[in-house]
Amino acid sequence: MIQLLGIIVFALLLYLGQKYVYAKIWQRDLKVSLSFREDGIWEGQESELSEIIENRKRLPLTMLKVKFQTDRHLVFADTKGSRTTDRYYRNDIFQIGRLEKVTRALHFTGGRRGYYTIQEADLVASDLFLTAQYTATTPIEHCSLYVYPKPFSHPDFKRSLKQLNGEVLTKRHLLEDPFEYRGIRDYQPQDDLKSINWKATARTGDLKVNQKNYTSQKSVRIFVNLEDTGILKKEDCVEACLQIATALLLLFLEQGMQVALYCNGIDTIGGDPCILEAGGGVRQRNVCLQTLARIDTAKPVQSFSELFAARMSDASNALYTCFVSPNAYEDFAALLLQYQEKHPDMKWFYPYSESTPPDPGEALKSLITFISLREESV
Repeated sequence: MIQLLGIIVFALLLYLGQKYVYAKIWQRDLKVSLSFREDGIWEGQESELSEIIENRKRLPLTMLKVKFQTDRHLVFADTKGSRTTDRYYRNDIFQIGRLEKVTRALHFTGGRRGYYTIQEADLVASDLFLTAQYTATTPIEHCSLYVYPKPFSHPDFKRSLKQLNGEVLTKRHLLEDPFEYRGIRDYQPQDDLKSINWKATARTGDLKVNQKNYTSQKSVRIFVNLEDTGILKKEDCVEACLQIATALLLLFLEQGMQVALYCNGIDTIGGDPCILEAGGGVRQRNVCLQTLARIDTAKPVQSFSELFAARMSDASNALYTCFVSPNAYEDFAALLLQYQEKHPDMKWFYPYSESTPPDPGEALKSLITFISLREESV
């Protein structure tokens, strides 16, 4: 009997002791991190979120729940232990041994353009016998993802883009300064054979051409107007505008041109409209794509006329101007007509979701390229 009582006392002390120890140090030397595989992906592209748990102490964790939430437009393939309402909530359960590291890859698809972050995770642990629970919240650092708007690819737009590309390239070559050397780039089909750099071609094995500076560093300007005066919001048309702007800036930047981007949509981080002055290269590409991803279409936009009327009137450095907008309200239409009188090198891309194109009036029709969203992309 005394021996049995001793065993019971020992077991009780063991139970109370481990419970006390777990309560004190379960979170010590426990590191939880989440990170996206890429900094940015395109709409519809698959990617991966890494969930890493490190238990750097000699005390095992028989049960550890890691809970976090993010935007529902990140569509995860494995929905076990998760639920989706207005947000995506995930609850993963781990069993972590002493001095052990566990990595789990969560595959997802970027369902919609946006800027997504995971800022914290909730932790729930238990003692050795699963009789008590301990909770804590840990910050998650540097876990953010850009989902860029996919470049628009509908048939109407592709035909217009091909024509526009020819017009801009012709105007660009006319403005090149033959005495201002800027560098060497890969040969493209539209390049003049006279511009081929034969020494660089022989050295690399690929056709290379000399790049010339422009006489006044002229740039292509892209204005995006998301102002919507209708009762029913055209969400599909607004997103199409951002996709069209993406396709335009990629086209011109790949040609080595300077591109400026102006949009009256509100940046979800800074709370300001998008104003990106002319620039070129990879840096300008990344900044433009990140800014377009961060535009929050749920926030009221600023007046396009108030923001950009003065900038439009100063078109001295404009090689070509593209406007993208799904509306032809009076103030905007008048502004474009006024602009076109002095600067004919312009085009307005007008996406619409109705069965027939809108009728903005005869004076505007020559400026507009209508793009139906009912046609299937190719």
